[in-house]
Amino acid sequence: MLTRRVIPCLDVRGGRVTKGVKFKNNIDLGDPVEMAAKYSDEGADELVFYDITASAEHRPIDIGMVSSVAKAIRIPFAVGGGISSLEDMERVILAGAEKISVNSLAVKNPSLIAEGAKVFGRQCIVLGMDPVKSTNPACPSGYEITTRGFREWTGLDAVEWAKKAADLGAGEIVVNSVDADGTREGFEHIITGLIARSVGVPVVASGGAGKPRHFPEVFSATGCDAAIVAGMIHSGEYTISQIKKAMSEEGIPTREIW
Repeated sequence: MLTRRVIPCLDVRGGRVTKGVKFKNNIDLGDPVEMAAKYSDEGADELVFYDITASAEHRPIDIGMVSSVAKAIRIPFAVGGGISSLEDMERVILAGAEKISVNSLAVKNPSLIAEGAKVFGRQCIVLGMDPVKSTNPACPSGYEITTRGFREWTGLDAVEWAKKAADLGAGEIVVNSVDADGTREGFEHIITGLIARSVGVPVVASGGAGKPRHFPEVFSATGCDAAIVAGMIHSGEYTISQIKKAMSEEGIPTREIW
């Protein structure tokens, strides 16, 4: 049985890790390089780094910060934010990332997914998506894709977009629920499960983790392959070890922490 991954997420703005609730009221939490090294040493399976204002500010990702984080860790590393071309992807990979996450700019230009998969391999291309509950009749799943940090509603159905992205070459899909983001009340099982059952690539749950038990719950309920954690470990309230212990107690396979 495949092990399920626990992935700390560093949302970075202005060179600092930040966290909010439903993409608002963000607070400063610390230095990205120091936090990345800490989570790598504590048993994280992977790490994801988002330059969260790059797309909205129409600027390239902070490549110097990407390089510094990559040098500080010993685990796979995904990077997203402001990636709009093959040249941007190449810069990120050369800076030390194993995976490239595309989100808002892929909605605007879906061929970015196909081009990236062709050049770098689909295992490198991650689709990040920010779905929100919606009554838009164009979204039969009940969830609509938003972009630019929840600033724009696109009219795209979340499940249909996930299927299209996988067909184009995305090797993994991160489902970051806007409704659950930062609430610490648990992951959004419905849309995560819908997408996990609709695509043939790994799906990562994101948004809402608040307690260790939320991890075995989301794996059991949705069939997802990995889950992202942020605020509950950034605050020091819980550790990666506690999360993995909760998973093991519920029979969810996970990589041991040595």
